[in-house]
Amino acid sequence: MSLDSSTRSRVGVLTRGSLGQGVEMKLDPARSVESVRAGTFVVVEGETFDFFSLITDLSIDAANEGILLRPPGADDELLRRVLQGSGTYATVSLRPQLMVPQGIGDEPPLPVKTVPAHFSAVGEATEDDVARVFGAEALDGGDRFFHVGTPLGMDTPVCLDLARFVERSNAVFGKTGTGKSFLTRLLLAGTIATGRAVSLVFDMHNEYGDRARQETDGDATAFVPGLRQLFGPKVQIFSLDPESTRRRGGSTDVELHLYADQVEPEDVLPLRETLNLNATATESAYGLKKQYGRRWLARLLEAAPPEVEQMAEETGAHPGSLAALRRKLDRLDGLPFFHLEEQRGKQDAVDELFQTLDAGRSVVLEFGRYNSLLVYLLVANVITRRLRHRYEAKMEAYEKTQNEADKPQQLLITVEEAHNFLGPETARETPFGKIAREMRKFFVSLLIVDQRPSGIDEEVLSQIGTKLVAQLNDEKDIAAALVGSPGAGGLRQILASLDSKQQALLLGHAVPMPITIRTRDYGPDLFAAVKARAGRPEAESAAEIQEAMGTLF
Repeated sequence: MSLDSSTRSRVGVLTRGSLGQGVEMKLDPARSVESVRAGTFVVVEGETFDFFSLITDLSIDAANEGILLRPPGADDELLRRVLQGSGTYATVSLRPQLMVPQGIGDEPPLPVKTVPAHFSAVGEATEDDVARVFGAEALDGGDRFFHVGTPLGMDTPVCLDLARFVERSNAVFGKTGTGKSFLTRLLLAGTIATGRAVSLVFDMHNEYGDRARQETDGDATAFVPGLRQLFGPKVQIFSLDPESTRRRGGSTDVELHLYADQVEPEDVLPLRETLNLNATATESAYGLKKQYGRRWLARLLEAAPPEVEQMAEETGAHPGSLAALRRKLDRLDGLPFFHLEEQRGKQDAVDELFQTLDAGRSVVLEFGRYNSLLVYLLVANVITRRLRHRYEAKMEAYEKTQNEADKPQQLLITVEEAHNFLGPETARETPFGKIAREMRKFFVSLLIVDQRPSGIDEEVLSQIGTKLVAQLNDEKDIAAALVGSPGAGGLRQILASLDSKQQALLLGHAVPMPITIRTRDYGPDLFAAVKARAGRPEAESAAEIQEAMGTLF
């Protein structure tokens, strides 16, 4: 007998199924089919195992065709009740995800290798079931499990294993308006509060550092604290546009400048689609670098049209392609943060960014008003390329000394509009593509945020460890979001049934099984909890934070 069978509310009884396709349950006649939701967490109570399962589909049927040919009339309520559960019934499809031996309280869940017997009872999961599968914050001393939401229809925490989460690259997917930035901020708050990783956030839309607009219907004036307001000096703001930061009521720790001689040809290659350039145009950058060295980009942008033709002769590039590259990149010239003169001898803000990360402080890089794809892609590529080389060197030093002090700190890089870096055409050319495929062994991982997972290279998708997937409508995006996930067929139906706000499918490396959750509120209770876990002495109570939000935001 299952330890929790007496406390689980009965949902139905198992009737058929298979290990490969999942099992089917006949819904209890006392239950309305309209009360059952796809994605609900249930437990099948077998003879010797409990099978933790997800509801993936529902259907209604009748015992014989005659009932369907002569259905009860609108006023035949009594006949409807007589037929319910015998003549008519509901069938619920379940996908067992894990199994645990009954009567052994501390046995870890096992992969499903068998199926429960006919007529096994199915019950709603309890709080103990959820804690047994997903862990609990109180069990680990506060630095491993992090509450990210609650199962549908329940009010008990579902926790993410942050130790496993930061080990691999991860993703937040969802169409526009589903709250991806709030989900991302929730995950970042957990990793920063527990010290599991230091973060670098490429904040294209200025949503992570200081206050951010709350995504609530009908209230465009509500704001919530950003990461720096939660964690103080543990989070530093670097900005390409400090004036924009000040206008939004924030402040900048470091003003970031980019110099032409910091840009390499491989930083420009991923811009081909964004700038609508052919392959010859972007590849001609290598000829320029070979001919002019570090000053290749400055020479190109400073050149008049006749000089471009001369440069084409000197480098062997096609004149038209080189002129197109010059014309497209000319949009950089004149931007206040971009400089054609040499960087040598001037403050290297990019190096200062790396030193901040080395000191264990997270960095949010705000783009202010310069949030065009050209600027976003170029700046992110330049920084990440140097960062990748830096961490590779760190790992070599650690392998040589095997000294714990030389071990690189886990780094989590958050990148929005990720399909622009990781598309099939560019994933092998960008530093982000290499990080997604290979950098786990160097203690670097990505947090990909995107509304178009179908635009991301399938090899990269297969490397993603943990996914938090909000509502997606396009079939190609749904299929891409589930690449590499066992039982993707049943999960597709769950994704199709998600609400547009505050619901997501959580699956992958950092959770033992997929589960549909109502995501945790990004509100005062969370703010107080993460401040306390981060050890900030000025951490306020939830009520104090709520009052501060009303006066400061």
